[in-house]
Amino acid sequence: MKSFLTFIVAMDIIVAMGDAFCMSKLQSPGKVYRGCMLNGKLYPLGHIERTEDCHKCTCSRTVMSCCSLFSTPIAYDKENCKITLNKKRCEYDVVQRSDPSKECSSFVIATG
Repeated sequence: MKSFLTFIVAMDIIVAMGDAFCMSKLQSPGKVYRGCMLNGKLYPLGHIERTEDCHKCTCSRTVMSCCSLFSTPIAYDKENCKITLNKKRCEYDVVQRSDPSKECSSFVIATG
């Protein structure tokens, strides 16, 4: 029972250390907008299920609001491992710095 409680506490800490984020960008007043710009790409007005950079967005004539579809892992060996965003899966890969073909152990933290 003690081990189980330790595991639950550790998982709570790891989930809290995930780094998903949301952002909003106001459109300039007085202009006519046919969509929203994000990282140099024009997206249509309305709901965008997934951008090229793995965000879910809503675009209106007044604001663009986006949330990431991924979490940035922070519970890994930062000295020997590095993270890279896999845009096909919208997840980070945690790999060894010395051999990027080998994965490092890390915790997967889901966002919603």
